[in-house]
Amino acid sequence: MPRKLSELPEEGEVVMATVERVEDHGAFVTLDEYPEVEGYIHISEVASGWVKNIRDHVKEGQKVVAKVIRVNPKKKYVNLSLRRVTDHQRKEKLKEWKREQRAEKLLEMAAEELGKDLDEAYEEAGYRLIEEYGSLYDALERAASEQSAEPLLKAGIPEEWAEKLAELAIENIEPGRVKIEAYVDLSCPAPNGVEVIREALQRIEGYGEDEDVKMEVQYVGAPRYRIRVDAPDYKTAERVVREAAREAIEYVEEHGGEGEFHREIEEG
Repeated sequence: MPRKLSELPEEGEVVMATVERVEDHGAFVTLDEYPEVEGYIHISEVASGWVKNIRDHVKEGQKVVAKVIRVNPKKKYVNLSLRRVTDHQRKEKLKEWKREQRAEKLLEMAAEELGKDLDEAYEEAGYRLIEEYGSLYDALERAASEQSAEPLLKAGIPEEWAEKLAELAIENIEPGRVKIEAYVDLSCPAPNGVEVIREALQRIEGYGEDEDVKMEVQYVGAPRYRIRVDAPDYKTAERVVREAAREAIEYVEEHGGEGEFHREIEEG
């Protein structure tokens, strides 16, 4: 089953779980993405309103989408809720779960071809890809989009893993639209500096429309702005955001200001 990087979920996280045992006042489950972590859903958290018979809502062996409401790190045990999960969260989680199952299958196929088992696959490649890209599927989709092993090598996994996983991703994953973020710092001390920066940001938002790229700029805190990019593929997204930022910076510099592009920023 697809795995998360951490050993325990966080409070408020939406998770996949399997119902192991149903009793009159609650259900005991195991968390599919967190090996060896067990959970409990009290009858009051099964559904909104009064529940007469819990077995009308959950059954042994059933897969459920639940929200973590309490975590006991010492016992590796969590309390969960079904009623606090929205329809949107449930749909998104199921979609994510299916993608991660597919990605894990490709990881398992790569492991078999390299003479490894799935545990070794996660230790040598899977966890590093999750750490770099947030999920195994996102990492493989990136490789499929760029038709290259480079995104996987960037995560620091061995070349044999990167090459084999990229090959399988390119064969089996049809990349969808991608979203990335970048940042630009803009400042202009000129009397009309505010108007100059506004024009520069408008140029960013209008850039890339001919290539089916959508750009959105959000204020973060002087002098920083976040650029959100929605593009057909990663190569286009990366190229267009850099070109748009460069054009904005040049415009500001022409009016006595300065600017700097950041693909990522350090937190803290």
